[in-house]
Amino acid sequence: MKTYLAKPGEIVPKWWLVDGQGKVLGRIATRIADVLRGKDKPVFTPNVDTGDFVIVVNVDKIVLTGSKLDKKKYYRSTGYVGHLKEASARKLMEKKPGEILRLAVNGMLPKNKMRPYLMNKLKLYAGPDHPHSAQKPEPLKV
Repeated sequence: MKTYLAKPGEIVPKWWLVDGQGKVLGRIATRIADVLRGKDKPVFTPNVDTGDFVIVVNVDKIVLTGSKLDKKKYYRSTGYVGHLKEASARKLMEKKPGEILRLAVNGMLPKNKMRPYLMNKLKLYAGPDHPHSAQKPEPLKV
């Protein structure tokens, strides 16, 4: 019996809609990372993009458990020596609501050349509205 390997032209991506209201950050991020990679499909091939598009609405209402909202720190560098910037999760949620989820999903994807292509298939929106209704997204159970 031969092993089936998916080819890039054979895969037709679907669109999924996730409502982030009241969902825990880590649990929603792992599910989104699996769908973006295509690990929930029987035709999953590690070196081919077999994943689907994911739209996440109400990103600003995602929940962090415990005291992570104040204790979890996010770091970024300006590129200059000694200019390491630090922000708590609460401060980052106020400034850029979707950035916490984007960073969580980004860290769960493989560290190779496919990562930017997979991240382009993730669409994040702070409110309940999104401009992708023409693609007819189906609700994704998280």
